[in-house]
Amino acid sequence: MNLWLRLFWLIATAWRRPALVLPDGVSRLRFRVWPHDIDTSMHLNNGRYWTLMDLGRTDLLIKSGLWRPVLRRGWTPVVSTGQIRFRRELRPFQAFDLETRLMHWDDTQVVIEHRLIIREANLVAAIALVQAGLYDRKQRRFVPVRQLLETIGLEAECPPMSPQVEAFLSAGNTLRRATTSA
Repeated sequence: MNLWLRLFWLIATAWRRPALVLPDGVSRLRFRVWPHDIDTSMHLNNGRYWTLMDLGRTDLLIKSGLWRPVLRRGWTPVVSTGQIRFRRELRPFQAFDLETRLMHWDDTQVVIEHRLIIREANLVAAIALVQAGLYDRKQRRFVPVRQLLETIGLEAECPPMSPQVEAFLSAGNTLRRATTSA
């Protein structure tokens, strides 16, 4: 099953998964490592992790109800920074779960955590943090997070910044400064 089929399956089966209430809701998706997901080392290709995480973020949008204003207003999801820590390999045909949750946000960007969990052992195979936002091409700006939450009837305070989110954002800012001055 290729990635387009996984996306169509995600959309077609969304009604079977419980709705998510942001900011605390967690998307949980079940996957299996198929032969087209593996690399020459016979485990899940490192690039495939990122692609599967796209599906986790898509599920977060769908199950929270944010997909309606995103489509209606033509907003585009944009990832600006990502960092992953591989802990255990995922072998062919191995079942795993992908958990996706909001961790933090500022005015226009959110930090999302992804965990890939080996189902039979309940062990974390990989954990990633991604900084992303929704871009309004008409207004040529990122949509304020407060506005996003208001579109689904929420008024929420940002959770306190955890040490891992602080380190992630610091590393992203350091890289941004280093590449702008080069």
